[in-house]
Amino acid sequence: MLLNWRKACGREAGCSETFRRGKLACSMSAIAVLMIAAAGTAQAQPADAGQPSAAAESAPSGATKVSVELNKLESQQASCRAYLVIDNQSAKSFDALKLDLVLFQTDGIIGRRFALDLAPIKVKKRSVKLFDLDGVKCETIGSFLINDVMDCKAGGADESGCMDLLALSTRSNVQLSK
Repeated sequence: MLLNWRKACGREAGCSETFRRGKLACSMSAIAVLMIAAAGTAQAQPADAGQPSAAAESAPSGATKVSVELNKLESQQASCRAYLVIDNQSAKSFDALKLDLVLFQTDGIIGRRFALDLAPIKVKKRSVKLFDLDGVKCETIGSFLINDVMDCKAGGADESGCMDLLALSTRSNVQLSK
C-alpha cells in the first residue's frame, strides 16, 4: 500500500513538495484517489478457494455459518437421490436440525413438501447427507426452498436464529434457497 500511496501522491495528485520529502501534506483530492484505489484493491481480493459463493450470505454479527450445499441429484430406479454437503464451521454441535423443505417442479408448481432432518451435525465438521425422493424423477425438480427450520437444538437446548445461520449454495442446475 505504501508504494501505491507514493505513486498516487505525485504532483498530478495534488501533494506538496514537503510530502515528497517524507512529510504528510497531501490535498483532499489525493486522499480521495487513494481511498478509491484501496477500495478497488480490497474488492479484487479472491474469495476462499473451494467455497461456493452463495455460502457467503450475510449472517448475524459474530455468527459462523452452517453451509448447506446441494451437491448433486442422482436418478435411482423409482426415485431421485439428493446429496447435501453440510459444513458446520460454528462452535456448536447440532443434535437436531430439521428443515421444512418444499420441492418446486421445473414449471414452478409445488411438487412436494417434506421434513428433512440433517442432524447430527458435529462441530467444525464437513459431512454428506443424502435423501431419496420416492416417485420423483430428478429432471422434474426445478428448485428446493427451505421454508422453515422446524427443530434446531445444540447441546440439548433449543437454538434460535438457525435459519440465519444457514448459508446455501448449489453445484447442480437445481437451486436451493430460503
